[in-house]
Amino acid sequence: MRHRKRGRQLGRNSKHRLALFRNLVTSLMEHERIETTEAKAKELRGITDRLITLGKQGTLQARRGALRVLRTKQTVQKLFDDVAKRFPERNGGYTRIIKTRQRPGDAAKLVAIELVEKTNESDKEIVSSTPS
Repeated sequence: MRHRKRGRQLGRNSKHRLALFRNLVTSLMEHERIETTEAKAKELRGITDRLITLGKQGTLQARRGALRVLRTKQTVQKLFDDVAKRFPERNGGYTRIIKTRQRPGDAAKLVAIELVEKTNESDKEIVSSTPS
């Protein structure tokens, strides 16, 4: 029985799942909009919200905590200087999930996950985490 077990396993072991989410959240912070499966996006929401909350704190300890998750220092810099400044009064719900299509190969439901507050630069094309 799986009673009180949080999170989706996504058919991966724990280290693979952690690496997957680190890559996804880094891509989301870098590009501000990515396309992935619905289950991955729903798990990614909580991680992204926690990171943006760290960015709003702005302390050295928060920066070190973000560095534990995000892959590059440039992405952490963008999180603290740009992304977190867009949400001064919002207490959560920093991302939006938009259903887009079904993947042709396995009919998986794909969604676009994006930050709620956008800049003009983020109106670029969607970065896909899965091959089309």
